[in-house]
Amino acid sequence: MAEPKGVMILGESVQGNLAAISGELLGCGRQLADTLKEELICILVGNQLGDAPKNTIAAGADKVYTVEDAMLADYQTDSYLMVMEKVIKDISPRILLMGQTSIGRDLAPRLAFRLGVGLAMDTVELSIDPQAKLLQETRPVYGGNARAIFVSEAFPQIATVRSKAMSPLAPDTSKQGEVIPLKVELDVAKIRTKVLETVKEELAGIKLEDAQAIICGGRGIGSPEGFKQLEELAKVLKGAVGASRPPCDNGWVPDTMQIGLTGKIVAPELYIAVGVSGSSQHLAGCSGSKNVVAINKDAEANIFKEARFGVVGDWKQVLPAFSEKVKELLAG
Repeated sequence: MAEPKGVMILGESVQGNLAAISGELLGCGRQLADTLKEELICILVGNQLGDAPKNTIAAGADKVYTVEDAMLADYQTDSYLMVMEKVIKDISPRILLMGQTSIGRDLAPRLAFRLGVGLAMDTVELSIDPQAKLLQETRPVYGGNARAIFVSEAFPQIATVRSKAMSPLAPDTSKQGEVIPLKVELDVAKIRTKVLETVKEELAGIKLEDAQAIICGGRGIGSPEGFKQLEELAKVLKGAVGASRPPCDNGWVPDTMQIGLTGKIVAPELYIAVGVSGSSQHLAGCSGSKNVVAINKDAEANIFKEARFGVVGDWKQVLPAFSEKVKELLAG
């Protein structure tokens, strides 16, 4: 490969629009590229990409490579791996960033192995070492109780980035950039699986990952009925309802609502934890929240160590009064 140069992100698009995680990657990638005084490049893979390439330029990219093919309409490991391996070898970026999404979690390890380089998964902070010009990758370890910095000396340096860990740039529609279509010949014989059916999750309201306010219920809620009260507060705050692992294990709420190390990673402006003890596994999923409010009758609950504001008391008494005050403030 040529001398490694530039910061590349693997963009993701949804129905011709740039996915939220891609905007976050572009915001982070822009800072890294500016520090290195190199280009920010984005690769978009799929079919019928629509306005995604144009939006990618507006979101911060200097150059966008597109690979469009009907066989790439749905994510499939073997086909995407073929595309990315060829693109990386042809373009030779210094750094490659992917989202810690279902695509990134699946593709990044395979691509790193194929290229013979290192990989840092689920990073929450990225920076450039001023002396060595190498990417410093910070990720949570020990269930989120500590953070470790990793550095790889092999190029490209690959990392996946946790959703909401980075901030997107404000779109600049006047920004100029280059969109370059690429053609990659796909070997059908090497594509070992195919998508037979796609089942979309039925979702009412705001997606948990996109919500700016989240009310999370824990074991202390006690029953499925308790979550209905959380939903009422979520509507007032125009937010979403989540859960720690015990309510999901007990069947009170669907598994798709679980927040934590084995659930969804969220980073809202406001995170209200109701009856949540605050285990390290749960905190690993919400540690990026800007403001944590805890309501728990156990004054020694671990959640209070992470909370900016806390109320010690029975949530059944605290929450109604809290909800009424919120309505009053919003109405005023």
